[in-house]
Amino acid sequence: MTTAGLRSETDPGPPPVLPDGLVAVVKRDCPTCMLVVPVLEQLRDAGDGTLTVYTQDDPRFPEAFDAVDDTELAVSWHLGLDTVPTLVRVEGGEEVARTVGWSRERWQEISGLIGLGPDLPDQRPGCGSLTQDPVRADELDVRHRGATLRSRRIELAALEDETEALFDRGWTDGLPVVAPTESRVLKMLAGTTRPADEVVAVVPPDLVECTVEKVAVNAVLAGCRPEHLPVVLAAVEAACTDAFNMHGLLATTMPVGPVVVVNGPVRRRLGMNSGVNVLGQGNRANLTVGRALQLVVRNVGGGRPSEVDRATHGNPGKVSFCFAEDEEGSPWEPLSVERGFPPDASTVTLFPGEGPRGVVDQLSRTPDSLAGSLAACLRTVQHPKLPLAFDALLVVSPEHARVFREAGWDKARLRAELRDRLELPGRDLVRGAGGIAEGVPVGMEDATFPKFGPDGLLIVHAGGGAGLFSTIIGGWVNGATGSTPVTREITS
Repeated sequence: MTTAGLRSETDPGPPPVLPDGLVAVVKRDCPTCMLVVPVLEQLRDAGDGTLTVYTQDDPRFPEAFDAVDDTELAVSWHLGLDTVPTLVRVEGGEEVARTVGWSRERWQEISGLIGLGPDLPDQRPGCGSLTQDPVRADELDVRHRGATLRSRRIELAALEDETEALFDRGWTDGLPVVAPTESRVLKMLAGTTRPADEVVAVVPPDLVECTVEKVAVNAVLAGCRPEHLPVVLAAVEAACTDAFNMHGLLATTMPVGPVVVVNGPVRRRLGMNSGVNVLGQGNRANLTVGRALQLVVRNVGGGRPSEVDRATHGNPGKVSFCFAEDEEGSPWEPLSVERGFPPDASTVTLFPGEGPRGVVDQLSRTPDSLAGSLAACLRTVQHPKLPLAFDALLVVSPEHARVFREAGWDKARLRAELRDRLELPGRDLVRGAGGIAEGVPVGMEDATFPKFGPDGLLIVHAGGGAGLFSTIIGGWVNGATGSTPVTREITS
């Protein structure tokens, strides 16, 4: 068993150098390859003597040639073959032309010879290259492309349980993970065009450079699919900014962690959940993207519980907290657009949040009444007597959003109405007021405090179509010593 992408036991050596001239790749177990043997003989006899034939399955085929044995498929793999026969012209060691299958017109064009295969049909499709055999494709990738991986290799004994071995090495968040074999990491890397050795971010708390490959390893551990990788990369980039302050978010004793909100077309492509049970279990993309980010922070950056992570209680969202906004059903512009991105951009927004808390209001049928309910609950974020110190993310459900839609309230109107209802008199907030020692310093009784700063309340639309509920996700401390929400565009 191999994990973390271990180096292949068979050294693949350098890529093969193709001879100049014509290069043909064939296999005996292919009717079209058998069909073109007379054409290959024509090219050998009428050409300039530079035809080289590689054979994939039988070194004796074609019988009339001293074919080059490619049963290890090194040449075929490096050529990226899908089909045989393939005819290639090479000049100066570089491929300049290629055709697959049999086409008299294309073979004559590439070879510069006319009258090829006069007794053959004009064209015939080829057969699948042995490099595409599912049984061999992974092994070939590991042998030839796996040598480019730079991750530390771990060998497991034949009788060693891989799940328990990964637990023992501390690579997990307390749940089983997927073993990151070389094959799986290579497949994950196919989900992005970014180079495997590109540094994505410097990950706190240990400030370790993290490459695309290292993110891919942790995405495998988390259970991601390759198409999820660009979202994870964007989330890692956002988390490791000074503005988000991931180190501080880890070190605080408050029960907070990164909350990932996904916007744009990528939501639909990945089948992310923005509806029923949107903040819960059941959707692979939602759960694994958020988990991969947390595993990068843990495994690359060293952010482990009881070490730098000093949360008094923590919350289940510190395993994974990722969801998509319901843009199609929303009465408002998406969060990403509100934060300056075009509607067709796919983004992640990271918010430093605690676990979700519900808002129950099943009776309000006017926007004023519902806004009053939301404001009363928002006042309690972290503490009802502490203004300005904490931000919040308000997730408005479709049934609550309908109340605002029907009244013509856009998001700016809702935010303004909530702000007005959250102007708090200092006499209620000073220390000792209400018999509660917590609060703002005495002497500020005559002041008025907003609960949130100008940009301290984010509003998104998500959730199931039934249920007169919304959800508040309270934030960590903001400002210079805290964390600011960060949005990053997702690129391929």
